[in-house]
Amino acid sequence: MQQAENTQRPARLDIGVVGAGRVGSVLGAALERAGHRVVAASAVSERSRERAAQRLPSARIAEPADVVAACDLVLLTVPDDALEPLVRGLVDTGADVNGTFLVHTSGAHGYHALAPATAAGGLPLALHPVMTFTGRDEDIDRLASCSFGVTAPETLRPIAEALVVEMGAEPVWIAEEHRTLYHTALAGGANHLVTLVAESASLLRAAGVEHPARMLGPLLGAALDNGLRLGMDGLSGPVLRGDTETVAAHIGELRRHSPESVSAYVALARLTADRALEAGLLKPHDAERLLDVLQA
Repeated sequence: MQQAENTQRPARLDIGVVGAGRVGSVLGAALERAGHRVVAASAVSERSRERAAQRLPSARIAEPADVVAACDLVLLTVPDDALEPLVRGLVDTGADVNGTFLVHTSGAHGYHALAPATAAGGLPLALHPVMTFTGRDEDIDRLASCSFGVTAPETLRPIAEALVVEMGAEPVWIAEEHRTLYHTALAGGANHLVTLVAESASLLRAAGVEHPARMLGPLLGAALDNGLRLGMDGLSGPVLRGDTETVAAHIGELRRHSPESVSAYVALARLTADRALEAGLLKPHDAERLLDVLQA
């Protein structure tokens, strides 16, 4: 088995980074740790140039087309909306992408976002690191505990997965047609979680709690652990218990203190009730009473 894995390991590659920001500089550094060489990078802002100098010291700063020309593999680490215009621009201006691995890190897109370059002979890979990047040095070490959503043509799958393994992370295959659903799940969980935590902290401060984070930390940590390990079986709280008066009181308080959040609370409570009912955790007559309250 080990011998088979070794035959799929990428050769040592000259790496380029187009967009040496938080993500590009970290992935470039991780690939250098794996034995590849980052030889060129494009960086527009002063902060990106600083990151490139710090994390990718062997890379010369160059225009994107020059980065592509100099490298075997190019990381296209730009914002989602900039990815397809970048790829079209590279092809339209005659950048030689033939035989070059083009790797983007957008969670929302599969490898079809690289179609113009693929038609010109480029080798497309979508490698999305499932973690947040703070711009701090510990981001590189955190790669070892994260997963990458991997999407590529089937013939390139072994190379795509091997690159992720070389960076110390776990490759998880995502079919091209499921890429948007995959990203919806991640964004809905991570981004909305931050909003919910911030909203909870704000309400606690309004209730006179001086240090909301101290109160929320153990509670939310346990809730996250229960959810990941047990799914809906980890649920607790008034919706699960069918406490309609408590839920109604919550909605009343939100109308007074945070009216803009009422619709979100109601929607999430309805979804919680639906999931709990489906899992057999909430009795049908309790669910009916809850849904009457959750008409706000």
